[in-house]
Amino acid sequence: MDVSVDGTENFVIGVDYGTLSGRAVVVRVRDGKELGSGVFDYPHAVLTSELPEDTAGGAGIRLPGEWALQVPNDYREVLRHAVPAAIADAGIDPAAVVGIATDFTACTMVPVNADGTPLNEISGFAGRPHAYVKLWRHHAAQPQADRINALAAERGESWLPRYGGLISSEWEFAKGLQLLEEDPESYAAMDRWVEAADWIVWQLCGNYVRNACTAGYKGIFQDGRYPSEDFLAALNPQFKDFVSTKLEHTIGRLGDAAGRLTAEAAAWTGLPEGIAVAVGNVDAHVTAPAARAVEPGQLVAIMGTSTCHVVNGTELREVPGMCGVVDGGIVDGLWGYEAGQSGVGDIFGWFTKYGVPPEYHEAAASRGLGIHEYLTGLAAGQAIGGHGLIALDWHSGNRSVLVDHELSGLVLGQTLATRPEDTYRALLEATAFGTRTIVDAFRGSGVPVKEFIVAGGLLKNELLMQIYADVTGLQLSTIGSTQGPALGSAIHAAVAAGRYPDIRAAAAAMGSEPGAVFTPIPANVAAYEELFQEYRTLHDHFGRGANDVMHRLKAIQRNAARPLLAPIREGASA
Repeated sequence: MDVSVDGTENFVIGVDYGTLSGRAVVVRVRDGKELGSGVFDYPHAVLTSELPEDTAGGAGIRLPGEWALQVPNDYREVLRHAVPAAIADAGIDPAAVVGIATDFTACTMVPVNADGTPLNEISGFAGRPHAYVKLWRHHAAQPQADRINALAAERGESWLPRYGGLISSEWEFAKGLQLLEEDPESYAAMDRWVEAADWIVWQLCGNYVRNACTAGYKGIFQDGRYPSEDFLAALNPQFKDFVSTKLEHTIGRLGDAAGRLTAEAAAWTGLPEGIAVAVGNVDAHVTAPAARAVEPGQLVAIMGTSTCHVVNGTELREVPGMCGVVDGGIVDGLWGYEAGQSGVGDIFGWFTKYGVPPEYHEAAASRGLGIHEYLTGLAAGQAIGGHGLIALDWHSGNRSVLVDHELSGLVLGQTLATRPEDTYRALLEATAFGTRTIVDAFRGSGVPVKEFIVAGGLLKNELLMQIYADVTGLQLSTIGSTQGPALGSAIHAAVAAGRYPDIRAAAAAMGSEPGAVFTPIPANVAAYEELFQEYRTLHDHFGRGANDVMHRLKAIQRNAARPLLAPIREGASA
């Protein structure tokens, strides 16, 4: 197929929206070569304690625990800064760019009015926390998720097994119900409850198209329909028309064009007006084509602040604790399965910030190393099990397979002799045990896992990669690109621009070659099997109801924070 226009070289732009920044990459259409990139850090990062001071009415409004908000204009700023920077870095003529595509963290929700203006940008709403973006790791809707799960199980809702039997507090319905019940004025003012993945596409092309990926995995859209009005009314009578008035919209197929770049967005980005804008997508799912992992049994783990695991299968299976299975959720013609861990890199970052004494940071700096590199070097010299620790990787709750964000982290076995490198390695291992639990769940339910491919920022840690290979017993290969999601988005842009007939063809031509390969070491596999059994014992004891102490502690914490809820309900009205 001719991938050029008038015989000239063509390019596409992929933009990856992460938790803390947006990254743009310029990619050559004919072979996927990455020519330039740009990064823009969100000025407001993640709001977890209070609303930003630079918003009218927002200063001093505090947030309770488990909240995680963002400011939507930060996402526009990525288009204004990262895209032009990537073009400049690549040294290309912008006129040769034929398409742009984006991917986003999910489930990240934006309440907007009818023209797409975020609620926090509307007069009178800047002081209301519920008017802001609810980031994927906003877990304050757990009580609503619990009610959704209990009612769905009681009624035998047919969609519940598609999500492993549990709906997450991170997803669209739980967050929407929380908004209604805690700030009904903001809920009433909201015309659309929009995934950020679709909102940014709306900003680019002026069309609101709901992508099939988030609709299926995060929006309970199965077999062409959402949960019924009868079900929603049973949750809360005022929630009855949530789907028809706030959520339901045209579904766009992955790889299709949602529209064309508007004049305004062309001015932001420096790209030609009228080029193809692809339907939105999720950062994890879009990475599979970048890794050339579009066939059944190829598990891709996108490892960063959190980890998302995606794999295709030929048959529909119901896997306990999964984030969902969607027909065509990754590529057409296959069932796309998703699982995940809510905290991975976040856990390592938290520990180095709060659990490592100054002398370690000083020693790392004196050697010209980052603190992660320094701790990894110390931990790499240990024998497996030599630290005497076992940890649970639930510092940000458990996404799979327990789907419970009331759970919390645990490190068992600490003594007065425990050193920071001991705990650091135990946390690395805990995340590997969490992935092993997910792999076992897939296989136990009839979804084959034959290959293990890693993308994301954490693949640079060779010790971590070897631990994952040893714990899972799978040969682990890394994606050669350091910008897997952005490359995956660029592949979708090429399809949306008509340069390839489908995602498979584009992935074959533009996907990244493999990077480093890590083979399980038999002696390590055996040693980790013993530790994994201890992890599984703790996992089931604290996660499956034998001891609910983590839930009780969360309830105590929530009650202690109740005075902080007053500003949310007393914020300025519209």
